[in-house]
Amino acid sequence: MISLIERGECSPTAVVLEKLATGLGVMLASLFDPPAATAPMRSGPVARREEQPQWRDPGSGYLRRNVSPPGVPQPMQIVDVHFPARARVAFESAVRESRVDQQVWVLEGAIEVTVGEERHSLRVGDCLAMRLDRPVVFHNATRNPARYAVVIASATPSKR
Repeated sequence: MISLIERGECSPTAVVLEKLATGLGVMLASLFDPPAATAPMRSGPVARREEQPQWRDPGSGYLRRNVSPPGVPQPMQIVDVHFPARARVAFESAVRESRVDQQVWVLEGAIEVTVGEERHSLRVGDCLAMRLDRPVVFHNATRNPARYAVVIASATPSKR
């Protein structure tokens, strides 16, 4: 599967990418960074909107955009997610080598987030804090799209 993805012969789902990131010991967002050899030199710690990588999950149709500047070694990353109506994504998060915490802040619409056995209904302005050590399911049960920001913090700074 990794070989097919590297050659651009398949478009993996968010679930597959999360499994790969966990296995590689990196954050999912870092899989979208350009290779170090081809990354443009940055003049500062700013990620311009037009330079922020986007990716659409072929399984659910959700669109994620890495907001955080690449190449800045910090323990957090910010991701902007546009989540279609009726979409659902289930991540099989497991205990990782280093602690990873995440906060989900709903900017538009409403979503349900299930962490392990706990289900949380979130509306505009609500923010959920969780540790990524159990399965997590994102679900937009409504007829309207939703948008939320995800802030991910890890015990070891990423090179995002």
